[in-house]
Amino acid sequence: MNNTLALIKPDAMQKGFKDEIRKDIMDNGFIIAEEKTLHLSVEQAEGFYSIHKDKPFFEELVEFMTSSETHIMKLEKANAVSEWRNLMGATNPAEADAGTIRAKYGTDISMNATHGSDSNENAEIEINFFF
Repeated sequence: MNNTLALIKPDAMQKGFKDEIRKDIMDNGFIIAEEKTLHLSVEQAEGFYSIHKDKPFFEELVEFMTSSETHIMKLEKANAVSEWRNLMGATNPAEADAGTIRAKYGTDISMNATHGSDSNENAEIEINFFF
């Protein structure tokens, strides 16, 4: 079993998709080992996304991630990082395969419903950030 971090972002939370996304996760064989809902502070959002601090979209990302609650989950499954990324779909919902979370619940490249760790190393860092 491996772990990964999954976030249900403010756009999906505001639209009431939390339960549907959680169901998709469990229906795809993941165990939700830990979870909580937080309204991220600016400091938390800036810290979590610090890798993007020099990019032009950073301020907009922080503003978005602090706009409403985020649901945070530690997921367990064999090959959890790649399996979660496959279930999420492409970053841009318009390019995501049918049936993926972003295709079903995302709006655009910024408001794409979910976040997932991109490597086992980052999964450990991201999980430790929140749990």
